[in-house]
Amino acid sequence: MTNIIFKRSLADEVAIKLTEEITSGHYKLNEKLPTEPALMKRFGVGRSTIREATKILANLGLLRIQQGVGTFVESAEPVKEPIDQRLKRAKVQDLDEVRQLLEMKIAEKAAKNRTAEDIKSIEFHLAERKRTAEHGMLSECIEADINFHVAIAEASKNEILADLYKSASVHLKNWFLQIHTDTKPFLDTYHLHHELLQNIVKGDSKKAWAVAAKITGHFSK
Repeated sequence: MTNIIFKRSLADEVAIKLTEEITSGHYKLNEKLPTEPALMKRFGVGRSTIREATKILANLGLLRIQQGVGTFVESAEPVKEPIDQRLKRAKVQDLDEVRQLLEMKIAEKAAKNRTAEDIKSIEFHLAERKRTAEHGMLSECIEADINFHVAIAEASKNEILADLYKSASVHLKNWFLQIHTDTKPFLDTYHLHHELLQNIVKGDSKKAWAVAAKITGHFSK
């Protein structure tokens, strides 16, 4: 499998370094951080990068920014990182494992809980996936593929599963755009996606799960 890591911004890099120093005790609770110019010189970045990095850590509960006074250590234990932020800096291997687990489970649940409207939506996105793949429209094909799986997630009627998949979908598109140069893989797997749809329509949750596993396995190679 291709070892791709999504690029981090300079602000993310600075935030990670400062987090390490805060959690290791280099900076103590309520201690004031060095001034912006000092941090700019130390990390070799601009003022906007330092401000963005400290804002990230303030949102995580590590720092407290007091206008006109300075930036202070608020806590050595960050609050839970928002899922979108975590996915943004995820390794592809980790994101792909999440994708596989989600797609198999939502397929299983969709086969049990889908409605007639859900089936229409899934069919529409599958048709778009096929049309754009046949015309070599890579970006549009990837979008249709993601929408196909999002429609299945919504058909699962499990809001948490659906929300998790939707959050991951943006980053899945970034990954697909990096590893695919044409739409051939999407044409090659059309029969599996059609088979998945048919099993969802039939309400066969076991077969839907198995076909979803085949699909995720194909794209992980």
